[in-house]
Amino acid sequence: MRGQRLLALAAALSLVACASPTGLSARLVQPDVFESDAYIVTFARAGDNAERLAARFLGDASRAWMIEEYNGRRTFAWGQKVVIPRRSGNPAGIYTTGYQLVPVLVYHHIAPRAQGRLVLAASMFEQQMRYLKARGYRTVSLDDLIEHTQLGRQLPRRSVVLTFDDGYQSFLRHAYPVLKKLGFTATLFVYTDYVGLGRNALGWDDLRRLADEGFGLGAHSKTHSELRRRADESPEAYARRVHSELVVPLQLFQARLGRTPRVLAYPYGSYDDELMQQVGNKGYLAALTVRREGNPSFVHPLRIRRSQIFADMTLGEFARNLTVFHEEPLLR
Repeated sequence: MRGQRLLALAAALSLVACASPTGLSARLVQPDVFESDAYIVTFARAGDNAERLAARFLGDASRAWMIEEYNGRRTFAWGQKVVIPRRSGNPAGIYTTGYQLVPVLVYHHIAPRAQGRLVLAASMFEQQMRYLKARGYRTVSLDDLIEHTQLGRQLPRRSVVLTFDDGYQSFLRHAYPVLKKLGFTATLFVYTDYVGLGRNALGWDDLRRLADEGFGLGAHSKTHSELRRRADESPEAYARRVHSELVVPLQLFQARLGRTPRVLAYPYGSYDDELMQQVGNKGYLAALTVRREGNPSFVHPLRIRRSQIFADMTLGEFARNLTVFHEEPLLR
């Protein structure tokens, strides 16, 4: 048995040394643990899973996905060899067989019963979230996605971003408990004229609480009006209107919450080149449309795509919005 362990450790050492992009030899740091600058190789203890190993060796349980994806499993038997990547190796998400896509989903109102297309039944929302959880999807923040577009962060292969538009109080009643139970995150895009406007709208205190709990906040303009320049609108009048719609919300966020969001959801998903230039000039790092496609790392950050989730969708139709890889041979 001891001889078998030594042989396995020698094999692990060889694997780490070969895998290290720096070419440095691996180091024995404690019995049954070898490391290089890029990898750690160890043997699982009783009860080990990816989260425990990530917490123990990487200091962050949320990086468990790196261990899962490298080893192809989440749990490990006692004595099983585990390779632990120390850092992400493919921030672009591009492979010889194609490239990674990150779907962004957008919800609006959630209620006990569905109404029309934009008011989703709470039971269906929970069913959709449990579908994501059961099939290994991981919610990532918009900040993570933006960093991915800047080639600064590798994302889990089954990443998805959840967003909620307008700022309805129903988010707290129906979506928030489900997201918290499943460990999911989301970003809320609110138009500031609606904040605190009656019992159906989130207030500034609600938004502060959600931000303090790690939910993202983004701008959805001031009035939720069409932001493209009208045919009869002069450049000067348009500049004044855009300043009100795009800059005033940032000032309100800073004054009321002490934070300035740098992501915009275009009202109605409408945009053109002139509006994109205005958005970039006002300091926004990213902006989101409602084009029904996933996002590669090379998506234009001011044209990030989102899929609207409608109340009349079946679970199968919902699942068709979750494509996470585009197959395309990139080496011939």
